[in-house]
Amino acid sequence: MEEEARKLLAEGIKKKLISPGKGDLSTFPNGTKVVFHYRTSLCEGTVLDDSRTMGGRSKPMELILGKKFKLAVWERLVITMREGEIADFTCDTKHTALYPLVSRSLRNISVGKDPLEGQRHCCGIAQIHSHHSLGHKDLDHLQANPQPLVFTIELLEVLPPGSFQLDVWAMTDEEKLSFVPQIHEEGNKLFKEGHISEARDKYYNGIACLKNLQMKEQPGDESWLKLDQLITTLLLNYCQCLLLEGQYYEVIEHCSSLLFKYENNVKALYKRAKAHAAVWNEAEARADFAKLLELDPSLGPSVAKELKTMEDRIRSKQKEEKGRYKDLFNYNTPPATATTG
Repeated sequence: MEEEARKLLAEGIKKKLISPGKGDLSTFPNGTKVVFHYRTSLCEGTVLDDSRTMGGRSKPMELILGKKFKLAVWERLVITMREGEIADFTCDTKHTALYPLVSRSLRNISVGKDPLEGQRHCCGIAQIHSHHSLGHKDLDHLQANPQPLVFTIELLEVLPPGSFQLDVWAMTDEEKLSFVPQIHEEGNKLFKEGHISEARDKYYNGIACLKNLQMKEQPGDESWLKLDQLITTLLLNYCQCLLLEGQYYEVIEHCSSLLFKYENNVKALYKRAKAHAAVWNEAEARADFAKLLELDPSLGPSVAKELKTMEDRIRSKQKEEKGRYKDLFNYNTPPATATTG
């Protein structure tokens, strides 16, 4: 214990035990998953982040050791801890320089945003020396004034390699590529069972996984095109879920992006036509349905049914509006009689 403390001090880390853990210290081989709560504070006590309250909920941090997490010091800290242990770690500036970027990503995740939102295509050190705002005043100040930080960590769980399902972000490129068919099949099963929102999330995760791989390829190359075909299939399934959930404008946006690349994609055209019809874009819906018939005349009965549904809705809306305003210009209404008190 004292030997470990001396090693940490030599590395610019001071550990203060708050509550001892239980059992033996794990060997923490690469691939181990650690689950822990953390609170990050300035040395004078100001709290920057707390996983128990971030985003209005309590969600512990999960790390896979050996995956080169951007804030490497966290791995160094947890491998000195037993399950259930709580400790303060005061870390020199050399360990905390990247914390503003990590915090911005964690805050984004906690409120359902893209963890990479706002990041530039440059390395972390380059971002630290840029004048780009992180969107949070406290993080902007910390980025401009690097300083030691105190991490209060409670180690909740240590899971050995192979005992858990890897999260997508922790997978290698090969693991991601082999994972997509599985997540696609799971999405299809959920969709057939009527679990639309769960199916939508599966498709979304598959798309995100493939887009991550596609970013590493040259646009237009064979590998890029193969990935784009896989993305297109999942995106069409995703749009079908959105249609059923009434997210029509998002369907129009996604299908339009597909049709920009693949102008004769019948499924994208059909979904966009239905979305246009749902939001009263009659001219756009008719144009899409007309092109559908050109591309696939066998869809005639389906298109006729959709057009009839749209026309019935339009007539119903017009009738409703006519009834609502029928008295607005009714000049036969007797004028109001003035009275005196």
